Amino acid sequence: MPVDPTVACVVGVDYGTLSGRAVVVRVSDGAELGSAVHDYSHAVLTESLPDGTPLGHDWALQVPSDYIDVLKTAVPAAVAAAGIDPGHVIGIGTDFTACTMVPTLADGTPLNELPEWSARPHAYVKLWKHHAAQPQADRINELAAKRSEPWLARYGGLISSEWEFAKGLQLLEEDPAAYAAMDRWVEAADWIVWQLTGSYVRNACTAGYKGILQDGNYPSREFLAALNPAFESFVADKLDQPIGQLGDAAGTLTAQAAQWTGLPQGIAVAVGNVDAHVTSAAAKALDPGQMVAIMGTSTCHVMNSDELREVPGMCGVVGGGIVAGLWGYEAGQSGVGDIFGHYVDNLGGSFTHEQLTALAAAQKPGEHGLIALDWHNGNRSVLVDHELSGLLIGETLATKPEDIYRALIEATAFGTRKIVETFAAAGVPVREFIAAGGLLKNRLLMQIYADVLNMPLSAIGSEQGPALGSAIHAAAAAGAYPSVRDAAAAMGSVSANAYVPDPSAAAIYDELYAEYSTLHDYFGRGANKVMRKLRAIQRKVSA
Repeated sequence: MPVDPTVACVVGVDYGTLSGRAVVVRVSDGAELGSAVHDYSHAVLTESLPDGTPLGHDWALQVPSDYIDVLKTAVPAAVAAAGIDPGHVIGIGTDFTACTMVPTLADGTPLNELPEWSARPHAYVKLWKHHAAQPQADRINELAAKRSEPWLARYGGLISSEWEFAKGLQLLEEDPAAYAAMDRWVEAADWIVWQLTGSYVRNACTAGYKGILQDGNYPSREFLAALNPAFESFVADKLDQPIGQLGDAAGTLTAQAAQWTGLPQGIAVAVGNVDAHVTSAAAKALDPGQMVAIMGTSTCHVMNSDELREVPGMCGVVGGGIVAGLWGYEAGQSGVGDIFGHYVDNLGGSFTHEQLTALAAAQKPGEHGLIALDWHNGNRSVLVDHELSGLLIGETLATKPEDIYRALIEATAFGTRKIVETFAAAGVPVREFIAAGGLLKNRLLMQIYADVLNMPLSAIGSEQGPALGSAIHAAAAAGAYPSVRDAAAAMGSVSANAYVPDPSAAAIYDELYAEYSTLHDYFGRGANKVMRKLRAIQRKVSA
């Protein structure tokens, strides 16, 4: 029996770096009726596997069973919090961090769940911030440039170590037995939909942005063979799969998934998507020139345009990569909230984020005398080099913890400005900047971004932007609206011009940004390779 439209609901599930969040949303107006969060029990594996097997530098793995636990706990809890009849739910949508890769058997079983592979690092999920494939990414970029591969310009001239091909090549070269045992190399965004529907559908978003799928083609067999002869059939054997378009249904909820979630069997399951890209719908930011920054542990910048341009250092431009009918652009910063968290946890003494924010807020721009580079987790855009590292200049014996904390916030804002200016210079101007994600809670940070960018900041109206975006896609997949754009217009939420720049602060930040740009180019564009050299020495000594 069809569900009454006045009570129909959808569920959006957002898979983040450390937890999964579920939200129940009313289809008619986007009201968020209930939500719940489940922390991954294994979090992120950076030092060792659960059994103690050590990991190398720049590794970041996860355990896929943690993702299923989100379905079993957060979804029922969100429905209970909403106080609705589960029978009123007509669809479910999910989003994921990217590029997060799961090596599986042909039936979707993760390799690490087989006893004989449980102690092998390459059998586990490679999280988006696994950067140990940088040597493979370097080779991909060098060969692509040498061969003048036409797809390279669609990624700003560089392929990231975070993406599917670099990580897959690392797996092949460091554990060829695991590579041979792996039947499918699956984006986690698609793996979770596979678990919900029983069918493997590859989403157009990650295929384009992370899988180098352009104009219907992946990199050629000849290109892959030139990287490594055993890599020649990577696409055909491990990667290629039918593509599902964003907002379409990938299938329906299986009996097993219905048991996990408490939702009705047979409801629509939306094609998978990326956390950043679904957020554009939640923020009503689907028109050209509206840049959405999803600000959390990292920041992803996404924007639509009606023109195809080559933007240096972008993460990619994909037709229909965000919404049908427009070119979707992506850029990003590999470390933002992670940088602040690392400082508080390891270097900031006994101070909390709240205390440091309050102390930093009492300062004027430039008062601390510091400037930093925000590359503590490498640089995603516009340099696309994860061998780069953080830098702090100006420290004296008078420097206080809040000085450094504020300088780190400013550095991430400068990094965002670098991205915005690079897009504008390439003919893709940003006319509105919309902030989303967990860092929206820090009002000082938001004001600093407005001042550094010298433009108003709008703010998404939801604390669960990606989950709301996934719910909007679920509503479209269930047929409640004719398109994602229509669903977003009815269900999205945004507060326009929530933060307005202060002219005097913006003037000081212009001066500081000029110095940031000098350091950015000196250390990031090859004039001084000390950061790469330090990494090489570290690896040599550790080995």
